[in-house]
Amino acid sequence: MRVDLFGLVMEAPSVTFYLWSPWRCSAIEHKMFDALKAVSNITLEAAPDELRLHITENKSWRSALQNLSRVLKGWQEEATDGGKDERRSWRWLLEADTDASGYDMQGEKTSFWAYLRLSVDRGGPGEAEKGEDIDLNGFGVQVWGDKE
Repeated sequence: MRVDLFGLVMEAPSVTFYLWSPWRCSAIEHKMFDALKAVSNITLEAAPDELRLHITENKSWRSALQNLSRVLKGWQEEATDGGKDERRSWRWLLEADTDASGYDMQGEKTSFWAYLRLSVDRGGPGEAEKGEDIDLNGFGVQVWGDKE
C-alpha cells in the first residue's frame, strides 16, 4: 500500500489508527476517530482500553486522511466564526525508533508513528500573543513496516 502523508511517500503493508483510553480523550479526538469510521474497507477492533482501525488499501488511506483534514479544518475555522481573536493550526509529528536489525524497543518490526499537535494563538493588535500547544495524546497513527 502506498502511504502519502502530504508529500512524504512510503510503501507500507497497513496503517492503524488508535484511540487510546477513549473515556479520557478530548472531543476532537473522538470526532476524528468517528470520521475515520465512515471510510470504506476498514477493520474496527475494540480492546478494553483502546479502539483501533486498520487500513490496508490506498483508496481507504486517502479517504481517511481527507476525513481527518476536514475535521481539523472545521476545528480551525471555529476560531474565526466566533469573533474571537484566535488563530488555530495543527501539525503532524512523526516518531520512530529502531535498532540496527530493524526492530523497535519492544522487539516488534519497526514502524513509525504520526501524532497531532494543535496550536492556539490568542491576542490581537497591540496585545502580547499568548500561544498554546496541545498534543493529542489519545489519538495516534501507526504506519507499519514490512513484516518479513
